[in-house]
Amino acid sequence: MKKCNTALNILYFVFLTAVICLCANCTLLITDLRMLWLMPVCALVFPFVNLAPSLLRRKFPSLLLRVCYHGVSCLKLFLCSSVISAVYHIIIAFYLFPSRWYIWVISAVVCVLTLAVLFWNGIITVYATSVQLGLRHRIVGLLCGMIPIAHLFALFGIIRIVSNEVEFECDKARLNLSRQQQQLCRTKYPILLVHGVFFRDYKFVNYWGRIPAELISNGAVIYYGNHQSAASVPDSGFELAARIKQIVDETGCEKVNIIAHSKGGLDCRYAISKCGVSQYVASLTTINTPHRGCEFADYLLSKTPLPVQKRIESTYNFSMKRLGDQNPDFISAVRDLTSSHCTALDLEMKAPESVYCQSVGSRLNKASNGKFPLNFTYKLVKYFDGPNDGLVPEQSQSWGNNFQFLTVKGKRGISHGDMVDLNRENIPGFDVREFYVQLVSRLKGMGF
Repeated sequence: MKKCNTALNILYFVFLTAVICLCANCTLLITDLRMLWLMPVCALVFPFVNLAPSLLRRKFPSLLLRVCYHGVSCLKLFLCSSVISAVYHIIIAFYLFPSRWYIWVISAVVCVLTLAVLFWNGIITVYATSVQLGLRHRIVGLLCGMIPIAHLFALFGIIRIVSNEVEFECDKARLNLSRQQQQLCRTKYPILLVHGVFFRDYKFVNYWGRIPAELISNGAVIYYGNHQSAASVPDSGFELAARIKQIVDETGCEKVNIIAHSKGGLDCRYAISKCGVSQYVASLTTINTPHRGCEFADYLLSKTPLPVQKRIESTYNFSMKRLGDQNPDFISAVRDLTSSHCTALDLEMKAPESVYCQSVGSRLNKASNGKFPLNFTYKLVKYFDGPNDGLVPEQSQSWGNNFQFLTVKGKRGISHGDMVDLNRENIPGFDVREFYVQLVSRLKGMGF
């Protein structure tokens, strides 16, 4: 069936290319009075062709992806039609020059204008809907747009990235549909997602990217920590303890499975060990948490003048109060990430045997492959702490009964932000959404 659909899509693409080429290069034919009927036909057909690329392929996970597919299809049609049209005009030049050169010029102008409509249809659509294209490729496309040869490489790159995005998302949707009955993530206890420092759980901008939707589509019940963006580990721990009790009281679920990222892992450890909620927690999974801190943070605090620290702290605290924090404490949050504080906390925060504890870590292989500011901090952290994910040292990430370490081949690696899908990027060799599906599925298999 898939081969049949592929062949049908190819035939449809060839048909559309032929129609576009006819519309773009019909000037010479129209000079013959007997072919004037082509003009109204092309005028009617061409708008349809600009809407038609995605009509044959009917199943898409979302309307946004359908529109994205339409855009990249227009760019492919533009590319093929441009090559055919260029060859056509080179050939007819031998017949029209020098006596009928004006017809060639008119034909070329009509062709360029016609194909320009198709190009802008595709590029605007792709720029507006593609997630994977990113800011860098959008800027490169704009800068190279008027540079011969370079603009072709830029266009090829855009088509490749967006095509891969559409196929990846469609494959993922088919996978989830095929296993829908399995409810892989329908754990005995709901999942509580706990964010890291300097972020909040906003309704429309999810800290965890596309991960919660993927878990929910596979049966998970999700809650969020809803704690402040920056506070000391004890303060955050008490906030999270109250949140855990609230979830248990309101839902009757008895316990929760916690997945916590970065400093959130330390906050949850404190809540479990010091705030009397261990009986309400089935498991704790920490993601890229600095269990033994970062010497880089010690260095920053020791070298940054106190007036500068106070200025940064007051600016941050004032801003976050406006965004919903009740009592943000920037400096306390940073101080509790230092190696000296985390080492002491690590000894104090002993998890009860009743709670299953595990950790996950990752490594960024090259600074330039981390998004800002991780591409900047990576080298600094490496100088003080060794291999890291852009913020947290590799040696500080392991904790609990089981530790899973992740990276990918090549120069890229997996950054601190990649582990929570911060940039919504499809990383070759690492499907972050599927990673969490399998992680939660294992918790389900363990009876949690």
